[in-house]
Amino acid sequence: MSMNMAAATQGKIDPSKILAEVEALGARIGKLRDAIGSVIFGQDEVVDQTLITLLSGGHALLVGVPGLGKSRLVETLGVVLGLATKRVQFTPDLMPADIIGSEVLDEAEGRRSFRFLPGPVFCQLLMADEINRASPRTQSALLQAMQEQRVAVAGVEHGLPRPFHVLATQNPIEQEGTYPLPEAQLDRFLLEIDVSYPALEAERTMLLATTGTTEAVPQPTMSSEELRAAQALIRRVPVGEKVVDAVLSLVRGGRPETAEDETVRRHVAWGPGPRAAQALMLASRARALLQGRIAPSIDDVAALARPVLRHRMALNFSARADGVVLAEVIDRLVGRLG
Repeated sequence: MSMNMAAATQGKIDPSKILAEVEALGARIGKLRDAIGSVIFGQDEVVDQTLITLLSGGHALLVGVPGLGKSRLVETLGVVLGLATKRVQFTPDLMPADIIGSEVLDEAEGRRSFRFLPGPVFCQLLMADEINRASPRTQSALLQAMQEQRVAVAGVEHGLPRPFHVLATQNPIEQEGTYPLPEAQLDRFLLEIDVSYPALEAERTMLLATTGTTEAVPQPTMSSEELRAAQALIRRVPVGEKVVDAVLSLVRGGRPETAEDETVRRHVAWGPGPRAAQALMLASRARALLQGRIAPSIDDVAALARPVLRHRMALNFSARADGVVLAEVIDRLVGRLG
């Protein structure tokens, strides 16, 4: 399999060494899934996409109605991955300082000075619950943290712990008193994960397991250092030219300016930027490793098209008038991959 230029410029890749590391990571991921499965029932695709996000070093936006276990999933991931986890409930009166921290006046031995008091963003896994309930001013407090893994307070920059991930949730059915996330912030999320209702048997198992006298408790399976090593391994995985071409075809095909598809040119207001291509590359590599394969395929790109693109594209008024939905547009782009 030929490798893309980006992989080639990273230095000579030893396939046997990478294969050994992939096999070792696969064993750890198997234990990780077992630990998560003891607490989270069903929702296999949601769990996999969340793990793909973390293995890729990114952030995820979990969208679903209340009561589907989004908060439980984040808490479980924090435990099994050995990450320092904090949770912020976003509300209209939440201020930026409530997230990133603030300076307080400190008096000691007759001297006055300002001392920085870190906010909840100083953790490794931050759950931003119902992020669209806070004002745009507060939402923007996460922008620098998500992109640069540091925050600036009173002109002084403070680095965040590594790794640092944000798993935010949104409720799609309650829109009163909410502030939709701006495009610039949505683009910082590697994946938008659709959390739907569980299957019948999964819901039956969950019902019996959570209403008895005892309830399963997740156990630590990996450490934050092992997660960082896995993230570094993801970036060393070779990618074939056909996969690179598929990523570029999918992303560029979603832009009205460069699209060949008439539906895209007529109905898409704005398409995905270069960050979407980066997300597809990393997520496809992570999905391959999650399934025990050493290199991604076009199937990985196709499977991740919706969670990568649906929050990075918007339809125009003509599309809404004609009954065109974004999922159908993305599926058309995937169909053109061959």
